[in-house]
Amino acid sequence: MTRDFNMFEMWKDYYDQSSNLVDEKVKEDFPSQGMGQILEMNLLFKKVLDETTENYLESVNIPTRNDIAALSSLIVNVDSKVDDLEELLEEFKEKQAGQAGEENQADLQSELTSVKKDIKDLDNKVNEILTLLKASSKETTVNGSTVKAPKTAKEASLNGSAAKTQPSN
Repeated sequence: MTRDFNMFEMWKDYYDQSSNLVDEKVKEDFPSQGMGQILEMNLLFKKVLDETTENYLESVNIPTRNDIAALSSLIVNVDSKVDDLEELLEEFKEKQAGQAGEENQADLQSELTSVKKDIKDLDNKVNEILTLLKASSKETTVNGSTVKAPKTAKEASLNGSAAKTQPSN
C-alpha cells in the first residue's frame, strides 16, 4: 500500500501542461489584446486626470505648469532684450568716447538716463507680473467687497486699480 511519489515527475508534468496552456493562449492573440486594452484604459485615465487637474487649478486661480512655462519664456525673452540693449549701449558709449567731446557726452548721458529709466520701468512691470502670480490664488477686500485677483496679466492691466490694492507677499 505504499505509494511511490516522485516529486520530479509531478513537477515535470505540471510544467509541461502549464507550458502547453500558455503556448495555446499566446497563439490565440489573447495577451496582446488584453495588453492593448489595458494601455488604452491607462491613457484614457491619464487624459481625464490631466484635464481634471488643470480645471481644478484654473478654478482656484493657481497657475498650471504650462502657465509658468509660458511666463518663464517671456521673462527669458525680456532678459535677452535687456542684455542686447546693454551691449548696444556699451558699443555706442565706446564709439562716442572715441569721438568724445563735452557736447557728445551730455547727449550720451541723457540717452543713458533714458535707457536706465526704460529698463527700470520694464523691471517694475516684471515685478508686478510676479506679484500678481503670487497673489493669484488670494482674494482681498476693497471697500467692503471681495475682489478676486486677476488670472492673467491682461486682466491686471485692465483692472489696474484692483491689482494695486492686493497685498504682496
